[in-house]
Amino acid sequence: QVQLVESGGGLVQPGGSLRLSCAASGIIFSTYNMGWYRQAPGNQRELVATITNGGSTNYADSVKGRFTISRDNAKNTVYLQMNSLKPEDTAVYYCRSQLGTRNYWGQGTQVTVSS
Repeated sequence: QVQLVESGGGLVQPGGSLRLSCAASGIIFSTYNMGWYRQAPGNQRELVATITNGGSTNYADSVKGRFTISRDNAKNTVYLQMNSLKPEDTAVYYCRSQLGTRNYWGQGTQVTVSS
C-alpha cells in the first residue's frame, strides 16, 4: 500500500519560511520522480516544483529563487524549503510520486501566509 504523508504546513507571516516534508512508503522511493503541487481555494491544482529520480529539478516561475525542492533517498522523503513567503503562496500543498503510469498523491498540508 502506497502512502505519501506530508507535514510541516502551518501559519506564517509574510517573508517567513517553512519546510514541508513528504514521507513515502510502499514504493521504491529512489526510482520515482517526486513533486510538490498546490491548490488555492477556487483555483486549479498547479505545479510548484519537481525533482527527478536523478536529482534534476524544475520550478514554477512564481517560486523560482524562493523555494527549493530536495530529496533524501535514504529516508524516503522529499522536502520543500519555502523562503520569502507571500500571501499568494497560501494553499494546500500536495506531494506527488510518479513513475511511468504509476501516480500517487498525498493528502495535503495547509500553508497559510498572513500577518
